[in-house]
Amino acid sequence: MISTRRVVLLSAFLLTYLLGFSQDDPDTPQQSNIQQYTPSKLIGKGQWDLKWFNNLYTETRSTFEVGRIPRATFFTSTLEAYTGIGENKRWNIGTIIEIRSNVIKDRSALDVFKFDGEEGSARSGITSIAPSIKFVPIASVSTFSIQSSFFIPLVDNETENGVFLDQKGYIWQNRFFYDHTFSGGKWQLFSELNSELSFGKAGDSFANNSLNLTPGLFLSYFPSSKFTVLALAQHSQRIDLGNNFAQDFTAVGGGMKYQLTNALNLELLYTNFLRGNNTGLGQTFNLGLRGIF
Repeated sequence: MISTRRVVLLSAFLLTYLLGFSQDDPDTPQQSNIQQYTPSKLIGKGQWDLKWFNNLYTETRSTFEVGRIPRATFFTSTLEAYTGIGENKRWNIGTIIEIRSNVIKDRSALDVFKFDGEEGSARSGITSIAPSIKFVPIASVSTFSIQSSFFIPLVDNETENGVFLDQKGYIWQNRFFYDHTFSGGKWQLFSELNSELSFGKAGDSFANNSLNLTPGLFLSYFPSSKFTVLALAQHSQRIDLGNNFAQDFTAVGGGMKYQLTNALNLELLYTNFLRGNNTGLGQTFNLGLRGIF
């Protein structure tokens, strides 16, 4: 069985190789991928869209308790691969793999990268896989698309020795994307509605038999075609469908994207959880690499 550490290192090596391979050339169009290929836009037949996105969430506050709590940190590394099929950039198919590493009991946030599995304070592993499709439902509106994915859990137990790893339940995720570029091309507004229907045995996961809805707005400014800064706001609402657990939080943040080569771009994001119910109140630090070939 391939270890979690090896999977993460292999992903880093592959994207580093692609970075070196994809050099600029004089035939590149002026508009960069970060301008053209928002999450709303689909790639064409024969193209590949590869993304490695890393999210580190760390908390020392919670709505469950008053005052500081022992630090808990949850790291998720997501690998996505899509290819275009058919004509007119209306259908993409792909796969999503999630790798997680979590530490509790006031361990350093960076301990998630040790993948040590220390009993009672850490767990890690490949936790889910999802076949996925993207499609443009209205041919005349290429900036509106839907991504539908079905997550299959790979964890045996959601919590072991007091350490949570990931949901043990199936998730049908549907993400609705729309973006609008304002005249002049300097400003772009991107919107998303993420819906996740979690189901399975009620005792297997806190989230089973619930619907999570997460709308978000992202406003980007392009000082140049290769660089953008952005501000974001998101709200997440978990609706109880029989599991007797409701949850919500609101987060704001910002970040940047930079076009490293013709094919590869870098993304950095930060968010802060301002408020919530039945949730932690932490921060996220995000790093993503995306290549379109």
